[in-house]
Amino acid sequence: MAEEDPRSIFFGRTYSEFEFSQTVYNYFIHPQWDEFGSKTLYLKILFVDYDSKFAIIEMIGEWNDAIENDIMYLKREVFDKLQFEGITKFILIAENVYNFHSGDRDYYEELYEELSDEEGWAVLINLQVGAQHDFLQRKLNRYIELMEIEPWRTYKPEDFFQLIDKKINDRLSI
Repeated sequence: MAEEDPRSIFFGRTYSEFEFSQTVYNYFIHPQWDEFGSKTLYLKILFVDYDSKFAIIEMIGEWNDAIENDIMYLKREVFDKLQFEGITKFILIAENVYNFHSGDRDYYEELYEELSDEEGWAVLINLQVGAQHDFLQRKLNRYIELMEIEPWRTYKPEDFFQLIDKKINDRLSI
């Protein structure tokens, strides 16, 4: 649990099971989704393995770089802080990201360069088809891989990481 991990960016947070205040498209979401600066995108760190240097993060909402610059918040408030703890491989579960609106590519390029220097990567898993359109049109998949993994919830975290790591390594060896 991220709120109990002293190395977590959400260490010490307290959650209410009864007070719903965050919304996505005017629908209240469970209070255990974490805010990280974005007004439209929330996340939950599902698993971090500091020894194997990977994190699994689930996301919900609208990823809006055009207006909100969500990639900046994600990069500065999540990736950078986890990288400081040694995490170099990021699995982002995006099946609940309903829309994606692109903006500048600078933060994507910066993230890619930093992760590449550490032999790391970032992968978006199961991004909605409609949201993929703008992501692919801007060629952001050069910086963050897109993958479809069904049903990802049936994997243990280590096995899920191994599956994705193998797919990434297979792509790189082609």
